[in-house]
Amino acid sequence: MFKKKYLLLKFFQKADQHKTLQQTRMNANSYNVEILVERSQVEEAVLGIFHTILLHRTTGKFHYHTEKERFYSVGTVGTDDVDCEFLNFTYVRVASKVLDSMIRKQIVDFCEQLQQKTNNNLSMGTITLEFYQKRRSRWPFNDECVPWEIWNIQVTERVLATESERNIVKETTGSKLGDKVISVVEAVGRHDFVPKMPAQADLPLVFETSLLDVQPYLFKIYFNFGNIGFSHTGSNKASSVGSTVRKIFRNTLTL
Repeated sequence: MFKKKYLLLKFFQKADQHKTLQQTRMNANSYNVEILVERSQVEEAVLGIFHTILLHRTTGKFHYHTEKERFYSVGTVGTDDVDCEFLNFTYVRVASKVLDSMIRKQIVDFCEQLQQKTNNNLSMGTITLEFYQKRRSRWPFNDECVPWEIWNIQVTERVLATESERNIVKETTGSKLGDKVISVVEAVGRHDFVPKMPAQADLPLVFETSLLDVQPYLFKIYFNFGNIGFSHTGSNKASSVGSTVRKIFRNTLTL
């Protein structure tokens, strides 16, 4: 009898969490980016965009003073310049091999599955970077994950037949991606909403604390395929990130 009640409770818990998640996604700041790239360029293009966002959504490690936990110092965050192999493009990322590995693994998975969806030398998919914070729940419920910023990258992948075609798009796509990344930097820099700095006990509710060198806001990556549009955005709040200015990306982050 107890087991039956427990399973029923878990069922309603999951249903309620799904409904709440849909509602909170509608309230999150959402941004949509569309890119058209050759098959060999997908991984580098998505990495360049996601690393740009995470560069602005990552802090150094927090070090709290033991006697007064509301006082803390923040460690430094190093950066690396990354020159793309299949794009005429350079982006800046947080100098953390672990953070790079976390996002690269999921992007590679997305790329591999996207290739399997090819039809008439084209395939489409959307990969999403979602930032969230946790809200504590009472037992037996899990902590609630509340999204506060969502980045949807809609990728159209095309397959080119010749090396000369790939060399041409290496130049043109790199330039267009630079415009997109500049717009991303402008959008992410507005800070429409970021969670307030937590007390030490609540740090894991806001930040990913498992990394030893840096501390990004909590995030997750997920994806889907086909021409289904931006299904995770709260339509009315979603902003399209377009080509608004034309600059050299490397210079915009050289302080």
